[in-house]
Amino acid sequence: MDQPTFVIVGAGQAGARAAMELRRQHFEGRIVLIGDEPHMPYERPPLSKQVLWNPDECQPGILPRGFERETGIVLMSGVAVQALDLRRHALTLADGNQLVYDKLLLATGARARRLPLLDRLGAGVHTLRTLDEARALAASLRRARRVAIVGGGVIGLEVASSAVELGVEATVIEQADAVMARNAPAVLSRYLESVHRQRGVALLTGRRLVDARRDGDAFALILDDGTEVRAETVVYGVGAEPNVELARDAGLAVGNGIVVDANCRTSDADVFAAGDNTCQWDTWTARHVRRETWENANRQAETAVSAMLGHTPALGGVPWFWTDQYGMNIQFAGDMQAPTWVVRGTLDDPAFVLCGLQGETLTGAVTVNRGQDMRSLKDLIAMRAAVGPEVLTDSTQNLRALAKRLQETV
Repeated sequence: MDQPTFVIVGAGQAGARAAMELRRQHFEGRIVLIGDEPHMPYERPPLSKQVLWNPDECQPGILPRGFERETGIVLMSGVAVQALDLRRHALTLADGNQLVYDKLLLATGARARRLPLLDRLGAGVHTLRTLDEARALAASLRRARRVAIVGGGVIGLEVASSAVELGVEATVIEQADAVMARNAPAVLSRYLESVHRQRGVALLTGRRLVDARRDGDAFALILDDGTEVRAETVVYGVGAEPNVELARDAGLAVGNGIVVDANCRTSDADVFAAGDNTCQWDTWTARHVRRETWENANRQAETAVSAMLGHTPALGGVPWFWTDQYGMNIQFAGDMQAPTWVVRGTLDDPAFVLCGLQGETLTGAVTVNRGQDMRSLKDLIAMRAAVGPEVLTDSTQNLRALAKRLQETV
């Protein structure tokens, strides 16, 4: 009897992790991993940090050397998939060849949302989603004295941090009234704004880009209040769009991403999806959610593989992500829209914790240089622990002991 063929389209974090997870879960059939970039699969978090600092030395690969020989996984790099035929279980590649699958995982990721106003300016304007883009930006920053960054989200602030470390003057333009407004509580947004300003970054919040032009060797960016920002290099990060075209054209259900259930199964029983391209039913929030995080890509890859093999996938945990800026490690867990936030420690210290509360219940947490507390905080959030602000702000209370004690009473 022929061994089944499992095909993974997309060789990013989710796709590469899924390929290795198939072997870890003892799948003995054929695995084909297809990526449209010419590189070996790589991680994206280093693109805005280590790759900008040391583009020639940083190799953010995911898979170990010799993995093809040791695992039998077939990697097809630099190959685009043009069409998916659900009825025939077949993929059409860019060269016209077809590949038949028994089970399919779509891990096609996302792409930068475009700003035509800036794209029209040509060379010197950058987005940051791929390794090639990161290397191009690194080279541009080394030639620049000033960089203008449009978008004050995670990527924008990480690029600003890296630029400052490279000795480049940075200006961040953010349309919202605060940086990281979509995924950070207001108290953290204000704290980060203070940190960046102390490092010399010009933060222009509540401002909208209305025009842009080349001016000699520099760019001039015009804001809605008439402010003109000049820089030799421009970077923008204003969100991402999921790559759903292959799924949509095949007839799969698509919304804000490829629609999947809690087990990462699409509207076709033999097709699964994982990573930034998915809109997954989330048991934590009881709604479909698209999350663009390293942790989510890994978790969904494991979930999808278990479901593809007919195993029972593990339940999804508390959402978690992180950012590194100026040597600070900042980790986020749970609901960032909690109505009340209290500080464990003090914002004047280099390390502290923010706790988000819904009434007396801990629903979200942020650690700043206190990563050792995150596991306990995630446990407390998962339990929906009613601990109250007086306990959380008491630094003499051991969070690990508190979580263990509460778990024993559940």
